[in-house]
Amino acid sequence: MQLFPKVATTVLLAVMCIPALAQKIKLVDGDLSPIRDQKKINMEFTYDHLSVGKDNESDYVRKKTDEYNKKEAGKGDTWAKAWKDDRPTRFEPKFDSLFNENGDISVGDFPDAKYTMIFHTTFMEPGFNVGIARKNAYIDAEVQIVETGNKSKVVAKISIDNAPGRMMGFDFDTGMRIMEAYAVSGKKLAKFMGK
Repeated sequence: MQLFPKVATTVLLAVMCIPALAQKIKLVDGDLSPIRDQKKINMEFTYDHLSVGKDNESDYVRKKTDEYNKKEAGKGDTWAKAWKDDRPTRFEPKFDSLFNENGDISVGDFPDAKYTMIFHTTFMEPGFNVGIARKNAYIDAEVQIVETGNKSKVVAKISIDNAPGRMMGFDFDTGMRIMEAYAVSGKKLAKFMGK
């Protein structure tokens, strides 16, 4: 009987530590000092050559659409539309919101800003939650900070690996789990850039 509380405590502590260790943000090239005195940065999101799970994005979307349409006519088409629509309506606003709450620089639609941040998502793991089993979502991304007037002039490159979309409870919706990965990315990146 005494063994159970010790094992349960050990397992709980191990699970709590995983998210803290998982995400990595690294300055790959350049220098963040030029942007530190800026009040706002223009924001762009790109998804070119995106991998999803073990597939490229187009294969993943085709497979999922077919799978859902076989279960219920039209369900796959609705899912495929939501897959794309979630980017501008959920993921990107959530990133912007958490970045702005956790840093001294505001990001958003600021075409007159001196610098632009390009957040390029390279990988998504959508995860799943089927009640009795679950897998957390996560994303990988490459971030470039460029001069707005000359985007070939790169000020800094940052990599984001394993940004977790981990939620407690009823995150049965794929978009909800992935949105949390963007929230974590925004929050952690703002703090990283503020160092």
